[in-house]
Amino acid sequence: METLLIIDYGSQYNQLIARRVREAKVYCEIVPPDYPAADIRRRDVKGLILSGGPSSIYQKFAPKLNPKYLELGIPVLGICYGMQAITDLLKGNVARARDREYGRAQLHILNGSSKLFTAVPKTSVSWMSHGDHVATMPKGFHRTAYTSNTKVAAFEDPERRIYGVQFHPEVKHSEFGARVIENFLFKVCGFGKSWTMENFVHDEVEKIRDRVGDERVILGLSGGVDSSVAAALLSKAIGKQLTCIFVNNGLLRKNEEAQVRKAFAGRTLNLDVVNAEKIFLQKLKGVSDPERKRKIIGHEFIYAFERESKRIKGAKWLAQGTLYPDVIESKSAFGGPSAVIKSHHNVGGLPEKMKLKLVEPLRELFKDEVRELGVKLGLPEALVHRHPFPGPGLAVRVLGEVTKERCDILREADARFIEEIRAAGLYRKIWQAFAVLLPVKSVGVMGDERTYDNVVALRAVTSVDGMTADWFDMPKEVLGKVSNRIINEVKGVNRVVYDVSSKPPATIEWE
Repeated sequence: METLLIIDYGSQYNQLIARRVREAKVYCEIVPPDYPAADIRRRDVKGLILSGGPSSIYQKFAPKLNPKYLELGIPVLGICYGMQAITDLLKGNVARARDREYGRAQLHILNGSSKLFTAVPKTSVSWMSHGDHVATMPKGFHRTAYTSNTKVAAFEDPERRIYGVQFHPEVKHSEFGARVIENFLFKVCGFGKSWTMENFVHDEVEKIRDRVGDERVILGLSGGVDSSVAAALLSKAIGKQLTCIFVNNGLLRKNEEAQVRKAFAGRTLNLDVVNAEKIFLQKLKGVSDPERKRKIIGHEFIYAFERESKRIKGAKWLAQGTLYPDVIESKSAFGGPSAVIKSHHNVGGLPEKMKLKLVEPLRELFKDEVRELGVKLGLPEALVHRHPFPGPGLAVRVLGEVTKERCDILREADARFIEEIRAAGLYRKIWQAFAVLLPVKSVGVMGDERTYDNVVALRAVTSVDGMTADWFDMPKEVLGKVSNRIINEVKGVNRVVYDVSSKPPATIEWE
């Protein structure tokens, strides 16, 4: 497969670079600075992007550019620190800038014939984040762009197809950044647009069949997006060799089990549903501390999954919905995927004694690509675009002690909240929306009688990746309708409040 490699020097924007490349329908991977040049030669690598990073090129232990990369004869684009690494290797000079440059800057293009800046206006907004700059260009390079604060904002040696930009084209604030990346991919490297879901499905199905052979695979199916898409892909590849274990722990959303059964009813696989509500609630009896809840639920899930998996004769493989960001996050000192991936993160940390081989069919994909794949595999839109749901389920949304009665109240309130934001056409505009049952009661008046019932808090946030979030400005009429329905239809609730906290300082979940 045609591949672009991103050499990871520790930039906070590395995933953005990969996303921009993938959005252009080119396959890419993020690798560490010590990735062997010999491995690059063996693969169909048509270009390298050197990322930015937090180091200064002259710091002790700062990562350097492997000189063998420039001997491969493939195009190279250095971004920020990557540009400085090129300069340092090729005997140019990098110096501390008199004035650091952060944020928006006006980029002025000097060379209208540069392939990198094809169809980019002579002046546009770029995003800067650097304290060092290129003071003297290496021999054979010429300047192609500048800003008021950075004399060499871009340079190139078109004969050797080596390019550098001091700004960050991967960041949305760079007005024509995506075009710069696309110009490098298509006009310099000569990529085709081969990274499509159709190609991925075809290739991954063949890979799974080759690896698994006629052996059996088990997968912990949660009903979330990742495990559901992994199940659908494995089903297409190996059919009845796959057994999905769905543990109903009594802490799920309303009708979750029924929705999972319906979504996979027509697929060739074995669906094993474990009803473990009683034992989970028994273990949680009297427990209010959120960390204790999490540990109890995690441990009990392991036991439930292990008990059930032992009934599946001949299982040799454990499937997980690991995504590419999970792989990237296991890093070396200067970035890049390490050899050790997060252990069984999707199923709560399954014990090593199970001795199952691991298959992770989604490990090359980002979240938006997983959703696209789910649609391509025919999963229901409502499942593919579901909001995130915490591993411990409703236990961390029922504040205080977790009981069946309190879970049932929250399930009903949450269902009405989601129904109304869907009806209002707001569901896809919100990153995550849910109800929380508070550990307090309030006085109310219903039918001329005094009540003393539960309080439900509603939470809805906008976000890109969940790392930061802002509260969603819910229309007043929607909030009014949700509140009215919950109070009138959910027995045991007489007050509804709306959470207007951002993250930080708050978190998205309450526990």
